[in-house]
Amino acid sequence: MDSTERPRGPRLEWTVVPSDIGPLLLAATPEGLVRVEFHAGPDRADRMADALISRLGADAWHPAPGEEVLLAEPIRQLTAYFAGTLRRFELPLDWRLSSGFNRQVLLELDRSVPYGSVVSYGELAARAGQPGAAQAVGNAMGSNPLPLVVACHRVVENDGGIGGFGGGVETKRTLLALEGVLPQPLF
Repeated sequence: MDSTERPRGPRLEWTVVPSDIGPLLLAATPEGLVRVEFHAGPDRADRMADALISRLGADAWHPAPGEEVLLAEPIRQLTAYFAGTLRRFELPLDWRLSSGFNRQVLLELDRSVPYGSVVSYGELAARAGQPGAAQAVGNAMGSNPLPLVVACHRVVENDGGIGGFGGGVETKRTLLALEGVLPQPLF
């Protein structure tokens, strides 16, 4: 099927949107936003989408810009987030790409770490009922299928270091500066 044709059966809608941190691939199912991926430039976006389509076994639709249906609200909210006018995403989420401990930690992160705050890996492990599982929390953050929306950039090292990030450390710094946690760069 041509990916610009709207499928009739179970579907996955995907697109690439520009952002302050580079192009983002967004994907949604009728259940909700299912994937956000960083660095979705033209050379990578189709491969990212193909991998997701294969994993979910869904018919895919890649609408023209402005013709999104399932992604219209996620795009609107991401635009508002980067403009500094949205502090909490209110979107239905499709969690099928996360399970077990990883999902438990991501749900706790989403529930208890608001915009403009940070939590250490160890503290998040304790909040999720697994004290001492800081390294496992780091793995959960690395497997987050919904970064930005489920804000793994807000998780930092126990000693106050910034920690890693799937979108890159500079992206993490940019997001924390946007939320007022870190000072904006001078240049």
